Amino acid sequence: MARFSFIFLIVATVLGVAPAAAHRDEPLGVWLTEKRDARIKVTKCGNGICGVIVWLKEPIDRATGHPQVDDKNPNPALRKRPVIGISLFIGMRASAPGKWSGQIYNADDGGTYVSHVTFAGGDALRVEGCVGIICGGETWTRVGR
Repeated sequence: MARFSFIFLIVATVLGVAPAAAHRDEPLGVWLTEKRDARIKVTKCGNGICGVIVWLKEPIDRATGHPQVDDKNPNPALRKRPVIGISLFIGMRASAPGKWSGQIYNADDGGTYVSHVTFAGGDALRVEGCVGIICGGETWTRVGR
């Protein structure tokens, strides 16, 4: 019986099952924002994580009939870029087990804020942004891997 377990462990390692277990501690996947108006794909990005908008509840601007654009961006050259595809996390690096720190871009107001992302496992991701000592945040729900 022990021999079978050893062989299974070797086969699982060769087929990549063992590395998948390591991803349980990382927030990789697709997440639905608390307001349920956007989905963010979180991937490994160098030594940290990246988060890109991949879906919007309302992808078309009602006023223009065109895709939503980053019209509140303080950089005029970026105000016509589509919201879908915007990278939200800037320099998001591991700061503790299950926690990443960096900055987050908020397309709703065009601001960039100090940010912390906390993942305790499962299907909930806590995303916070801070201005000075005042922090606020929301909990995102995993909707895909």
